[in-house]
Amino acid sequence: MKQHNSSSLLYRILFSLRTHIVIGYVLLMGFSSVVGTFIIDQILFFHVQERIKKSLVQEMQEFRMLAYGANPETSQPFGDDIISLFKVFLKSNIPDDDEFLVALLNGQIYSSSPLALPEWFKSDSQILKTLSQIKIAEKGEFSTADGEVIYLAQPIITDKNHGVFVVLHATAGERDEVSNAVKLIIQVMFVVTVAFSFLAWVVASKVLKPLNLLTQTTQSIRETDLTQRIPVKGAEEIAQLTITFNEMLERLETAFSSQRDFINDASHELRTPITIIRGHLELLGDDPQERQETIELVLDELDRMNRFVEDLLLLAKSEQPDFLNLEVVEINSLTLELYAKAKALAPRQWRLDAIARGKIRADRQRLTQAIMNLAENATHHTKEGDAIGLGSDIRNNQLRLWVRDTGEGIPLSDQERIFQRFARGLIKHRRSNGAGLGLSIVQAIAEAHSGRIELFSRPHGGSTFTIVIPLKPIPKSSNRGNKNLLFHRPES
Repeated sequence: MKQHNSSSLLYRILFSLRTHIVIGYVLLMGFSSVVGTFIIDQILFFHVQERIKKSLVQEMQEFRMLAYGANPETSQPFGDDIISLFKVFLKSNIPDDDEFLVALLNGQIYSSSPLALPEWFKSDSQILKTLSQIKIAEKGEFSTADGEVIYLAQPIITDKNHGVFVVLHATAGERDEVSNAVKLIIQVMFVVTVAFSFLAWVVASKVLKPLNLLTQTTQSIRETDLTQRIPVKGAEEIAQLTITFNEMLERLETAFSSQRDFINDASHELRTPITIIRGHLELLGDDPQERQETIELVLDELDRMNRFVEDLLLLAKSEQPDFLNLEVVEINSLTLELYAKAKALAPRQWRLDAIARGKIRADRQRLTQAIMNLAENATHHTKEGDAIGLGSDIRNNQLRLWVRDTGEGIPLSDQERIFQRFARGLIKHRRSNGAGLGLSIVQAIAEAHSGRIELFSRPHGGSTFTIVIPLKPIPKSSNRGNKNLLFHRPES
């Protein structure tokens, strides 16, 4: 068991996101170090070569100035006196490190500075033979056992003598210095990479800590407990992920809570008629009149259960994309049709407030169902002789369909709650025995049309329910999840 736990721990460490981040960081650092070191090496050596060439050119310019000038010892031009020219110049000029000033006379080394010359420039070397025979000034480089050598050569030819002044510079020393500098850079980069890899491991642990908390929270979440949240720190991507996860938990908690409430309320609503039916059937006697009364009661309760189930199915269908059958609807004919149907619901003072003219793309039957629910709800909260108004209007490129009544009104504390499923108003004279799904259905139909429902009500001042729908075409994926539009009360 211990071996299994240790191997599992090793696997998690080797294949964890933190390890991948550190490995990626090390690979990136290593690649950048290799490329950077190569570039630094080339740049340094290029600058060394440029400095060497400048030094050679300077030495050659000084020699030429002296050759075309006067002998400082005699104040007379050198003329054909090549030997004096070589003596004066070599005596008065000191070469740089790895630099050699050589005077060749008639194929031999006449003098040099410094006196000790490297093996590759001895009297019998091919390089010396080649340089001693040149007749025009030239520059170049050649390879030796000690590395590359750069040179400038200036011939001086007279009737009796063939002289050549050569400035040479061996680059092996500078090459070694550059190599040593690059090696030092590599060592420093290695130490820095190791140190920063360790720091990257520590930083990655802190950065990924919210992800670990996210994993732990996810593993600990159960259907019965969705209250856990992850602390949000900072404003970077991990914090945004944490916020998004917490918001998802909020939605899940709300959904599960709503589901539990729905199941509890639905079971309660169904349990009551079932209990009534069962009680009357158990006490059913042989009296025909009693049997008839029981059958009528049972049928009434079954009708109520049937309506309740149909309402639940309708709310479930409202979440589907094919809930609406859209068509072009004439608003004025729809309004007149709604008014005609509403007048048959109950004896009230029915009034047609306004009729809008125009067209809208909507589901005629669903809108009729919503307005009839509102009208029927208005009859339950009014009595004979009270006024109920119905009308339509177009304002701000939106269709407004409303039902208003002069009933007892809705308390402010209930105005948001009544849109919830199974919610019933707390009005004393309420005459409906429904399950409290009517306004939820109206709201679902309004949202399916990318609209909303507005409520304006005052105690003892009546209520006005308004369905607001945009006139623009409804997209296939309608905006169905806008919970902030579930309840809206306009300013009075």
